[in-house]
Amino acid sequence: MFLISKIFWLVAQPLSFSFFAIFAGLLTTGAGLRRTGTVFCGLGALVLFVSLFTTAGPYALQALEDRFPRPAPPASLSCIIVLGGAFENEVMAGRGGAEFNQAADRFIETLALAKRYPEARILVSGGDGSFSGAYAGDAEASESFLAAFDAGGERLIREKQSRTTFENARNTKELLEMHGLSNCALVTSAFHMPRSVGLFRALDIPVIPWPTDYRTSGKLGLGFDFTQPSLNAQLTTTAVREWIGLIGYYLAGRTASILPAP
Repeated sequence: MFLISKIFWLVAQPLSFSFFAIFAGLLTTGAGLRRTGTVFCGLGALVLFVSLFTTAGPYALQALEDRFPRPAPPASLSCIIVLGGAFENEVMAGRGGAEFNQAADRFIETLALAKRYPEARILVSGGDGSFSGAYAGDAEASESFLAAFDAGGERLIREKQSRTTFENARNTKELLEMHGLSNCALVTSAFHMPRSVGLFRALDIPVIPWPTDYRTSGKLGLGFDFTQPSLNAQLTTTAVREWIGLIGYYLAGRTASILPAP
């Protein structure tokens, strides 16, 4: 299932979909099916235009980021759960050190919470989600980074097997039960929080959503935007992936609703 989802996403992401649709249009046109070819080419061009030159993708991402607002700091926490996806594991394998991608705020926010709640354990959930499985996942990669800020050692719990958000939740449940932990904050990107909370709720894991890593201003409206096509495409890709994940998990019976409520 993991490999199927990876292959599906290679084709389904907006820029890839546009390419394959236009390519299919050229092939069918060359085969004499001009009307079919025009439909394929037109669909590919439309998806490409929407991705590059409108705020549709960023707006859809903003809706996810707005779903779970940051709560007031609780009086206490026994555990801080942070979902992986922030380390550039392939780069680290070649160059060493700690290298982050855009989701680095997940670990910055975790360190801030760790300082505020010094008695809380830190559970990092994240294995190697690459095709090859040849790299260290976030749970392993984060160990030396957190230790450098006095947030590692016995305080750290590593969940090193998960490759998907569903596996994050399922494996985390086992570790929380093993260590007798509850009253946990869940730290992940704001756009990823609805899907994460839905999965944790479905497994009866109560968490305090603690969103971070915002990608939008919160003030976007729908319209054209010709000023930043590459950024629009990037945000559209993130939004499409997350919405597909929400719908897919719901249809698979792994969450109770497509868009979990706060």
